[in-house]
Amino acid sequence: MSAGVVISVRGLAKSFGEVRAVAAADFDVYEGELFGFLGPNGAGKTTTINMLTGLARPDAGSVEVGGIGCVKKPRGAQHLIGVVPDESNLYPELSGFDNLCFCASLYGIRKPERRSRARELLRTFGLEKAVDRKFAAYSKGMKRKLTIAAGIIHKPRILFLDESTTGIDVASARELRRLIGELRRDGTTIFLTTHYIEEAERLCDRIAFIVSGRVVRTDTVEDLVRPVRDKHAVEISCAGPVDLAGLAGAFPGLAFSAPRPGAVRVEAGGPVRVGPLVRFLEDGGAEVSEARKIALSLEDVFVSVTGIDAGAMRKEKERAGGKQ
Repeated sequence: MSAGVVISVRGLAKSFGEVRAVAAADFDVYEGELFGFLGPNGAGKTTTINMLTGLARPDAGSVEVGGIGCVKKPRGAQHLIGVVPDESNLYPELSGFDNLCFCASLYGIRKPERRSRARELLRTFGLEKAVDRKFAAYSKGMKRKLTIAAGIIHKPRILFLDESTTGIDVASARELRRLIGELRRDGTTIFLTTHYIEEAERLCDRIAFIVSGRVVRTDTVEDLVRPVRDKHAVEISCAGPVDLAGLAGAFPGLAFSAPRPGAVRVEAGGPVRVGPLVRFLEDGGAEVSEARKIALSLEDVFVSVTGIDAGAMRKEKERAGGKQ
């Protein structure tokens, strides 16, 4: 394992029957970075985390965590890592305080220290008023906070966060992102899976794109967004017939697409003149209701690299609990 690398993955593969969940994945995660693992539902994100944390055995490939080979010793790096699964694994009948104390006991932390650590984390995550409340009575956002607190009760060197803000309200998601940022600043290496592209762009140092079990690109956020940083884009909302081929022929310096029904997207290397486009569409029988500039982002890069439709990603967000 190279200097500064805390997670090294080579040729990692896992299948479930005829389904290839992860296919020959290669990537490294560096000490102290926030590494994003980005892809749609079913892409292989959770399966990868399970192999990295010893919960699933790979069919092929190697995994090293903190210099420890985890294929032959699946539990060898357990003392180095904390895991926050996509679904909470805490006990609904226990209070928040008792859940944290129980998790601390699993790591061999002595009673006085685990009680002190539990109180410290409850304060950090703003859960002091719910210290004696049963976990079952917590809101979704509170449950997510306590689950993350349980994952770091033993002060792990590496933290795995699987879909940390999925299905919670906007305010709770914002607070969790703040807490994740603080953990990173404190030196924790964080491996974050998400299908919220905006979240990954905001939080991560580097990102790997995974699609259908394959890691198709790994790079810094800065290098990923560089190709779209200087581009200009306009989205035109309209009803009626839209001839994309005709638009491309009439305006050869522009790129056209239909991101969703009733919308035309225009991209260019310089400012886009909207007037001629609107007149062309209206002359062709379309009724234009709006034209607005849009800022290109990591989502545009993701669509370009992976071929995953941006509309499909938006539908996944809605099914997972709404926009954040």
